[in-house]
Amino acid sequence: MKTILFSLSIFFIFLSANAQERPIKLEPKRNQNQSVDFNFQKTDPGTYTVVLNFSNLSNTSNPGTFFKAADYSGRLFSLTPTVKEQGIGYSYSFSYIRGKLKPKYDVDFIYLLPYKDAAKVQVSESNFLGATYFGDTTPDDWKSYRFYTNEQDTVTAIRKGIVVEIKDLYETIDENAVAYTSKTNELIIEHEDGTLATYRGFKKGTFTVKVGQTVFPGTLLGVNSRYDKNGKYNVSIMITYLKSADFENRSTSLSKSKSFYGFITPHFMTEDSLNEVLVSQKTYIVASTPQIIQKEMTKKELKLLSNPKK
Repeated sequence: MKTILFSLSIFFIFLSANAQERPIKLEPKRNQNQSVDFNFQKTDPGTYTVVLNFSNLSNTSNPGTFFKAADYSGRLFSLTPTVKEQGIGYSYSFSYIRGKLKPKYDVDFIYLLPYKDAAKVQVSESNFLGATYFGDTTPDDWKSYRFYTNEQDTVTAIRKGIVVEIKDLYETIDENAVAYTSKTNELIIEHEDGTLATYRGFKKGTFTVKVGQTVFPGTLLGVNSRYDKNGKYNVSIMITYLKSADFENRSTSLSKSKSFYGFITPHFMTEDSLNEVLVSQKTYIVASTPQIIQKEMTKKELKLLSNPKK
């Protein structure tokens, strides 16, 4: 009998409020003029949405609930006293989740397939496991692709972005023993528009990028692995965005679990098309153009590309 291993992370996808080791810390600082700055420190440069709840707040106005924390450190907001000569009283709790809340993104953005030019790639759409195993309802916008190669190959970035998380923990599992496992090595890349690309299925120890590194379309990321029952090497990719940070209405039931993330159906360039929505079980040949690779590059990055020795 095949073993099936599960993790709640497939439903909530990324880290949220109650982890033991918090990747973000708040550091309130009271100033001489009685104002209070709420600063943050983070363990990675990615964007987080911080949700503030004040149980007590006096001599100031409520600053709101949702705040964006980007880079490794910075200021979330400041409290200004209503009566300047008096101090501000406050008590609070906070939660957080990876991503920029409700970002504006281009639904027609063109991505590259995640392998080097001329590689042959078979594509399969992945099912929503909540519906398959827990009787949950598949989200209307659910989309996740798995990209197969016959031989082990190097996975490449599909779009420019910043590497914000790498998990490199697991050895490859015997592909004949597991129908699904959450124990896969993965990385997350945050794009300029706030969308997040999650790549899963790397061979342990093969990552060629680091957290905080900017990657471009075609940048080598790591080597794919063979961990599911069909025996082929593969990596899975899904592109998401943070659509909600409503922690108060989060369900604790697996059958009623709620994703805070929306899912994007990406458009890809292939050898046959400059703009294609992939069809499951079809084989494509990887192709690229300088225009797609350079599309999101800054002037400085373009200059370095044309003069790599400088």
